[in-house]
Parts: sequence; C-alpha cells; structure tokens
Amino acid sequence: MADENPNEKMKIEDLPGVGPTTAKKLKEAGYTDLLSLAVANPDSLAVEVEIGEGTARKIVNIARSKLNMNFMSGTDLLEKQKTIGYITTGSKALDSLLGGGIETQSITEAFGQFGSSKTQLAIQLSVNVQLPKEKGGLDGDVIFIDTENTFRPMRVMQMAQAVGLDPNEALKRIKVGRAYSSDHQILLTEKIPEIVEKEKLNLKLIVVDSLISLFRAEYVGRGTLADRQQKINKLLHRLQRLADRYNAAVFVTNQVMAKPDMFFGDPTAPVGGHVVGHTATYRIYLRKSKGNKRIARLIDSPHLPDGEVIFKITEEGIRDVDEN
Repeated sequence: MADENPNEKMKIEDLPGVGPTTAKKLKEAGYTDLLSLAVANPDSLAVEVEIGEGTARKIVNIARSKLNMNFMSGTDLLEKQKTIGYITTGSKALDSLLGGGIETQSITEAFGQFGSSKTQLAIQLSVNVQLPKEKGGLDGDVIFIDTENTFRPMRVMQMAQAVGLDPNEALKRIKVGRAYSSDHQILLTEKIPEIVEKEKLNLKLIVVDSLISLFRAEYVGRGTLADRQQKINKLLHRLQRLADRYNAAVFVTNQVMAKPDMFFGDPTAPVGGHVVGHTATYRIYLRKSKGNKRIARLIDSPHLPDGEVIFKITEEGIRDVDEN
C-alpha cells in the first residue's frame, strides 16, 4: 500500500515564501490547504489572490513538490481508487448499472428531456448521501447549485422521511446556492472551499442542476460558441478538482437538443458538445416511459458496459420497478 504523505497535513503558511499576508489572501480566496494550491492554475491564482504571476507559479510548484504530484505506479493508483465511495440512487437496478451507485472522485452527467426525472435523481442523491455507509450513503453533506429554480425543500423532507432520516436535519445538511447567471454559477463553484471551511462540512456530493442552461441562454449564436465552451470547460475542471480534493461525487444535469439531420435512431443529444462529453466520467441518458416509470441508459463509462434499466418515481422517491 502507498505510504501516506506526511506533508498532506502541512498548513499553507508553512510553505517556503508564503508569509502571513499571502496566507491570509490565499485562505480568503478559498485556498485553504496544499491540495487546493497544488491543483490550481497559476495564472488564475495570481488574479484571484492579487499576487504576481511568478509568485503564484512558485507557490503552486512548491505545493506540488510537497505532495509528490508526479507519476505513480499502477499499484499505488489502485490503492488510491480504494478510497472511492458510492451513493445509492434508491434503485438497485440503477446502482448496478452504475457499478454500485454514483461514484466519488468523478463527474456523473444525467441528461434528458423535461420530465425525465433529472432533478428527482439529484434531490434523491442529496438525501441518500446523508445515510450511513451500510445503507448506501457516505454520511456526507451536500452543496446544491440550482440554476433553474428546481430545488424543492418539501421534496427533500418527503424523501428523507422515507429513508428514515430526520427531514429538518436532512435539509440543514444541504447548502443551496441559487445561480442567476453563468458568471454567478462559476462564482458559486469557486466559493465551495470557503463554505466547506466555514461550515465545517463533510462534503461528499456537489450537485449542479442544470449545468448548461444559463450558458445556453446567455451565449447565443456561433460567434459566442468558443467563449462559452471555454468557460464550461474551466467550470467542469474546477468541479473535477473539487471531487478529487474532498473525495466527493459531482452530479450534474444537462438539457438536450434535437438533431434534425438524424434520420435513424433517437435524435436527442445532450448540449455542451465535446467539452462536456470528454470531461464527464459517466453519462446517463434518462427518458420517460409509461406512467411513473423512467428508463436510464448508461452511454459512457471508463470501465462499465453500456446498458439500460427501468426504475420508477414514487412519493417516497426513486425506487425499483416491482417484479410483477
């Protein structure tokens, strides 16, 4: 097993060249530990903390050297992946499709048309992550970034009661940020480390519902596409760094568009292009079926086969379809 790095618990003010003033600026900007500095972009760090680019690059390089962020053996990587946790969806069939549930240290994207239960799944995960490990949770807290005004406290309480959690306590463990523009959405994401530190959260799930809607509304026309995709790309990579930093799961919902040039098969495709497709670790396509039934299809995974399952939406939340 890979040895634990003793420098992981080192404070940022202990880094060579980081004085009390710089350390204070770093913490105010959300850089509260070595890992957050090690995975930072030096140019962005310089702007956020208002220090020189050379100083920012030096700080980042020192943090990386302390954490030994170089190549590792396949055996060491295997040990690291043993720390991955899973959050149950409430449906054993859907959990099985995903290899055990929604995975930490990864981004899972669920896309589908209106009414395909993307938000229902997001809220269910926000409840289930609070369960103890033996019941499919991680005893963790949630940050929920709401871009479409879809978060409903009463639905949280309803689902929480159904799984044996105190409804009011379940609500308290979900920190909701309502985003009103794409820049505000990015800002809320940047503020996550600050919230975790201030509230002393055991962050295990970050939800963004939905990922693209504000960008899609604000960046109209081909002339704005490059700028839009660049911002989405930076946002997704920031979310991935947060997933690694806190060993948390990132669950994002996405809208769809119709492909008029598609003559055979399903013309529905997720928005966001290759940027989202390449960054998301798992991609799930949700669609309606008869009544309260929904179909989930896994269309992209680094190690799982494509597959399809049926689950249902009930008053208590997401559940398996009865065998009969």
